[in-house]
Amino acid sequence: MCGIFGSTIKYNEAILAEKLDKINFRGPDYSGSLYIDDLVLGHNRLAIIDLDHRSDQPFSYLHLHIVFNGEIYNYQDIKSDLVKKGYRFTTAADTEVICAAFLEYGRACVNYFNGMFAFVIYDSQKKTLFGGRDRLGKKPLYYSLAGGEFEFASQPSQITLARNFTLDTQAIYEYLKWGYIPEPRSVWTQIRKVPAGHTFTYSLTNRSFETEKYWDLDYSWKKRFTGDYGKAKHILNNLLFDAVKLRMHADVPLGVFLSGGIDSSLVATVATKIVSNVKTFSMKFNEKGFDESIHAAKVANCLGTDHHTIECNYSQAMDLIRNFSLYYDEPFADSSAIPSMLLSKHTKQHVTVALSGDGGDEVFLGYERYKWIRSRNYLFRSPQFVRKYISSLISLSPLYKHKLVAKAINIENIQSLYVKMFGGLDNSWIDMPKCGADGPFIHLLSNSNKPLMETVSDFDIKTYLNDDINTKVDRASMAFSLEARSPLMDYRIIEFGRSLPTSFKYKGNIQKRILKDILFEHLSARLFDRPKAGFTMPFAEWFRNELKEYVLDNLSAAKLKQIPGINIRRSQEIINEHMTGKWNRYPQIWKLLVLSQWLNNQNKTEHFHRISLNAVGSLKDRSPGSTD
Repeated sequence: MCGIFGSTIKYNEAILAEKLDKINFRGPDYSGSLYIDDLVLGHNRLAIIDLDHRSDQPFSYLHLHIVFNGEIYNYQDIKSDLVKKGYRFTTAADTEVICAAFLEYGRACVNYFNGMFAFVIYDSQKKTLFGGRDRLGKKPLYYSLAGGEFEFASQPSQITLARNFTLDTQAIYEYLKWGYIPEPRSVWTQIRKVPAGHTFTYSLTNRSFETEKYWDLDYSWKKRFTGDYGKAKHILNNLLFDAVKLRMHADVPLGVFLSGGIDSSLVATVATKIVSNVKTFSMKFNEKGFDESIHAAKVANCLGTDHHTIECNYSQAMDLIRNFSLYYDEPFADSSAIPSMLLSKHTKQHVTVALSGDGGDEVFLGYERYKWIRSRNYLFRSPQFVRKYISSLISLSPLYKHKLVAKAINIENIQSLYVKMFGGLDNSWIDMPKCGADGPFIHLLSNSNKPLMETVSDFDIKTYLNDDINTKVDRASMAFSLEARSPLMDYRIIEFGRSLPTSFKYKGNIQKRILKDILFEHLSARLFDRPKAGFTMPFAEWFRNELKEYVLDNLSAAKLKQIPGINIRRSQEIINEHMTGKWNRYPQIWKLLVLSQWLNNQNKTEHFHRISLNAVGSLKDRSPGSTD
């Protein structure tokens, strides 16, 4: 896990160092740069595999020069095949294997990689850059083509430094709706994200840029699993063990995030079958209804792990809240990012790599909203004119909750309702015309021949998992130089899970059926006989009590006027509704707080955008292998 950077702009050493220092937390073990031809490459390293300085980056392999963020978990198998083909290696790291694989397989090399990655390779013979991002978007990769120059980085704050960019109004609108900015947009008009499962090629000669998709979900559902449930469970069990085993390879201490839920407990269980003395980590909240640590402790006790419980309260969270935009350098409003950061901060004191259970809910239908949407699907079998009439009657109620129900019933179809559950049924506080589509990948819901549950699962994998969960985990863990690995997001598990009949995953009232049956062969089902709980903060209570003054100060009338795209009067009403206990408005308040803080942080650093051309200079005449 690292931070990468590259540019065709002739930055001097001081600006380059500042751009790398901007995300030094992603890789504090070594920072290096390479000037070659009309290009500069930069890298911050978090050493995980082959800790020797021979594996520092930028790394050169013959005429190839690479900067790489992430891990290729199956690199040893790829390396073995390449050795048979005559390739030679001088390190024990996966970075060198990527280069050799690119020489052997060309652009198709990414199809051989099982991992989380964002890398860029410069071919000094062809004067081209080739880059790739992992299938599910675990690792970030931003780029800009502004001004006829090409620049890429792990985080957009590196690219904006010493440059003058403008805010993307469509991105702001999408943030206000979804709480994150979906790919390929960024908050800046001139910066974009390389989409998950894509590669790109950039020619330094003619300045051409093109992307290519190399992986996607099987939306046709043609590759459906045809075996029985027992066979499916056997195959998935083997895939789980192999996925965990691959991700336990590291030259630094490793542990497991353990919430006590199905997914993290399954990962921890498999880990204890592979090695002994597994360290596990969980969060503890003092507020009633939010503390799941007791369940995690019970699982840890049954597994015999070295368990650590990390207590979280508002005073500990405040420092992270105040500095939130420094790590999430785009507006990002998933409030579970704060406990994720606290968990990462304390976990880093013991290990450098942590396995997580992310990915299980989306693929194996575990979210409570799946239960909600399935139970209400019958309503949408009625003609819309009937539902419109019922909606008009319900809307006469003075209760706000009933008015929301009326809106929901009147929506065109169940798929559209599902989308609006994310974006909000009441967006009266957003005062911005839609600049484009309602959101990304909407076509997956409207044009799919799959059953409803499979359709919403595909949609969540391509949107919520990619842009929300993966962004949250990457920034939260990297903020404290901790590498987070997700075995359930092994693309083989994703593909196999998406091929299974819905009943294997969700039957009757049993969600994640197949995962539970595998887990319950090792742990008692009674340990998990409780409602599903999310990894959330008690913000609703804190905003009315401990953080009330903070909220009111940062969302005063004057501060609200500085936030683009909102209805100030309605926003004030929403804040008041929450403070008086009339309605739980913490999601909207958190969105406003994050955006206000982010904008304020941009104003503080605006002088960077006005740096004179003295900030850029001629590239030094250096040999291809030189670094500093």
